Amino acid sequence: MASKTVLDNGIRIVSHEMPEHRSVSLGIWVENGSRHESEAENGLSHFIEHLLFKGTARRSAAQIAEEMDAVGGVLNAFTSKEHTCYYAKVLDENLPLAIDLLTDIFLHSSFEAEEIERERSVILQEISQAEDTPDDYVHDLFNLDFFKDHPIGRPICGREQTVNGFSREDILGFFRSRYQPRRVIVSAAGNFRHSALVDEIGARLGVVHGSTDSDRALSVNGESAPEMGSGIFPHAKSLEQVHLCLGVAGISQAHPKRYIAYVLNTLLGGGMSSRLFQEIREKRGKAYSVYSFSSSYKDVGYFGVYAGTS
Repeated sequence: MASKTVLDNGIRIVSHEMPEHRSVSLGIWVENGSRHESEAENGLSHFIEHLLFKGTARRSAAQIAEEMDAVGGVLNAFTSKEHTCYYAKVLDENLPLAIDLLTDIFLHSSFEAEEIERERSVILQEISQAEDTPDDYVHDLFNLDFFKDHPIGRPICGREQTVNGFSREDILGFFRSRYQPRRVIVSAAGNFRHSALVDEIGARLGVVHGSTDSDRALSVNGESAPEMGSGIFPHAKSLEQVHLCLGVAGISQAHPKRYIAYVLNTLLGGGMSSRLFQEIREKRGKAYSVYSFSSSYKDVGYFGVYAGTS
């Protein structure tokens, strides 16, 4: 049974009770991603996601990891263009631990200077790794060209220059401005009672209130719909292959034809039996990797094809 409750401070709790299961998946979602950053802030959302696992007033970074590993659960997070999600997957009997861990890192992360510098180095390595992986990096370049100068086109991890420039004050200021109750959604699915979940989340997150600088980051114009570019954009690099992305405008997340688009993507390039794989790889031997892809955001989207070839 699906249920929804909105706390007094605006936090939304949505859940689906599945009593036939013995597990629970729980996520705290924030309507914040690289789309909501200025050019100088590019990468801040992703940086903050990393830092929330680096210690709180009650737990060290090692303790955060060990407590979840001790019960065989999963604790992780990801940042996208429009959202950041902190999630846990546990047996139903360990849901109280998952709630306690997630709300602790969400509300009480220390952002210690030493941890910031250590994680800065990790993220710079992550950026370098992406740039050394051309079949991934070509998608970052495609986004930059496709969305022109709009924040949604910038890489989620940021750039070396921006990541090196973040101070602790920058991080805390952005965190306070974007991590507001009205931008938070708690979602859960599995074996639990919605009413009990609301009580537990409400006791921890219900007391959080918005700050006066909550709309500071909206000035970057990330909320406006981007214009989509066209043309041919070569990016020369000495490699064994040419990595090619060909894309067109797609549809938004809530578009009524989104399921049709999912089927199209599967038919065209979604697996070994797809048209692209069978024609270009199996019949002609022109590429090892070839597939179609799509991304949908709240107001725009794109649909494309990737191939790596000689």
